[in-house]
Parts: sequence; C-alpha cells; structure tokens
Amino acid sequence: MTTLFDALQIGDIAAANRVVMAPLTRDRAGANGVPPDLAAKYYGQRASAGLIISEGTQISPLGQGYLDTPGIYSAEQIAGWQRVTDAVHAAGGKIVAQLWHVGRISHVSLLQDGQVPVSSSARTPNAKTFTASGFQQVSTPRALSEREILEVVDEFRAAAYNAMLAGFDGVEVHGAHGYLIEQFLRDSINDRTDVYGGSIARRVRFVSEVMKAIVDEIGAGRTGIRLSPVSPVNDSGLDSTTQETYNLVLDEMGKLNLAFIHMVEGFTGGDRNFSAIDYVELRRTFKNQNERGVWIGNNGYTRAMALDAVATGKVDAVAFGRSFISNPDLVRRLREDAPLAEADPTTMYGGDEKGYTDYPTLDGLVA
Repeated sequence: MTTLFDALQIGDIAAANRVVMAPLTRDRAGANGVPPDLAAKYYGQRASAGLIISEGTQISPLGQGYLDTPGIYSAEQIAGWQRVTDAVHAAGGKIVAQLWHVGRISHVSLLQDGQVPVSSSARTPNAKTFTASGFQQVSTPRALSEREILEVVDEFRAAAYNAMLAGFDGVEVHGAHGYLIEQFLRDSINDRTDVYGGSIARRVRFVSEVMKAIVDEIGAGRTGIRLSPVSPVNDSGLDSTTQETYNLVLDEMGKLNLAFIHMVEGFTGGDRNFSAIDYVELRRTFKNQNERGVWIGNNGYTRAMALDAVATGKVDAVAFGRSFISNPDLVRRLREDAPLAEADPTTMYGGDEKGYTDYPTLDGLVA
C-alpha cells in the first residue's frame, strides 16, 4: 500500500515523499522584488518536504498585486532565488517556482508609471489587497488587448526560463484564486467577445497558450499548474459551466503531459463542500490523457485525511500550507504523529525573522 511518506516521481522531479509545501505568500521581499537572504534559510529549513512550491512570484512588474512580493523577471531577482534553490538543494530538497500574474487583484500604488491593473475584462472586483497603506480596495482594471495577451503569454514563458536559470526544479503556474488565469476561465468575470471569451473553448484558450509556451520552453516534466474550480476568493464568483469548463482545462493539461496538477478542493482555506464539482471526474479526465501525471490534493487536509487519500489512490500527494509556517519539520511530525505548533498570525505577512525562520523543530532547535 502506498503511503504519504513513499517516494514519488513528479515528471522529471524525484520527490523523497508525498508531502508538498504549498505556496505561502509572506511579503518579505523588498520594493525591487528580490527574495531576502532570510528566504534561503526559511526554505532550507523546510527542505524535508517532498516538493516545495515557492510563494507566488510575479512574472512582470504589472503582475504584482501585493506589497513586497518577489518577482522573477530581473537579474537581481534571479540571483536572489538562486540563493534559495541552493539552500534547498544543499538540504536535499526539491523546489519549484510558482509563476504568478494577479491581473485585476492589484492597486495602482503597487504598479509602475501610473499603470492600472489588467484583466480579461474591465470589471472591478469587490476585493482588497495589501499595500504600503495597509489593506485597500483594488483598483479598477482595464481589459488586455489580444496583442497584450500574447505578450503576457511570453512573459510566462520567460519567467519559466528564468526559473531554470535560478536553479528551480520546475514551475507551477498559479491558475487559481481569482488571479489572471482564472479571470479568463470564469464567465463570472470574462465578458470578452473575441477569441478569448464567450464559449468554454475560448475561455480556456489563454491558459492553454500559457502552459504550452512554458512546456515548449522548459519541458512538460518540470511544469505544473494550480487550480481552484469552486473557490470564490477575490470575488471570482462561480463559472456557470464549472464542470464542463474545468473538464476541458484538465483535458488540455493532460494532452500537454504536465508533471502535476495541484488541485484546491472546495473553498480556499475553508469549506471542502464538493457539491459544485466532481473532482474524481476531473482527475480521471487528466489521467486519461496523462496516466503518469501527478495529482496533488490541497485544502484543509489533516494527517488522517492525507494518509487515507494517498493510501486509497484519491491523490498522489498532499499539499500543506499554514502548518509548514510554524513546523519546519512538518514531514517528521506527520510521520511520528507528533503535535503541530500553531503559527502566529501577526507575523505571517511582512517583517523579519520573527515568525519566519525562528520556529523550532520537535527537538527544540532552530536551524
């Protein structure tokens, strides 16, 4: 029987176990989007995970939506991430970069030269983002032109190339949580009438073009995507054809032979109610095209749930989020069924080493 602690081949990536560290925004990069030196220590401390997925990393200046989040489009940012990947590899771990474009979930104060956020459509969400002045209502976006969409596709491709330069083992595209990819997928947001809007096939076109460009650049074996079909985060609403839309997405991703799908089950950080979608059907659709593709489950998994899900074959691996913040040795704690430390919510976003690199292991040590 397969267990949570067995090794797993994720495309071209050999993972030591099936415990995945989910991407966690920590808002500790400076204004230039360079990961701080502390980030190398932070990720290195957590390298016992079978696979680490980095915090969301914007692919361009216009892709930024929160204060002090890192990028991967400048030489300085690539060098900063190289320090991180070196630390993870020195500790025996594997890490992929989460490539991120927030689209309309941004604020003019975070963007250069007075630019406004961009999206599939010029519709303002009822959402807030973290700025130098605290949490503020996001700014009204403008719709990308078809020419600009192709430029964004190329930015994703270039970011994947940069991730390889920085020493990452692969990339995950953030296609969830109401950010740009999802702003094209969902008809609750996308009201375009061109080749990127209207029918399901047209709304799926953008994500398919992004993923194909990345696969062509770095290979399918180092490429994955995160999806959240029913999460209403960032005022994304629900697509009117959720099952059909995401069935086509997973069919397209399977045809590309992606290394993995990272699936957020239910509402991000909340209800795991599955009534709006059949995840078994989604997984089957992907696996029918790509039998070796890895399926990573995410959202509110306890130890018992994770053990059962892997043992019964419902998922191939399980991603844990907040528990990795306060438990750098989470894999050991799960293996030994040891108590988990609680994270300090006041230090999750922004700051220094407090609540970042000072959480002790089970032995009471801070690496």
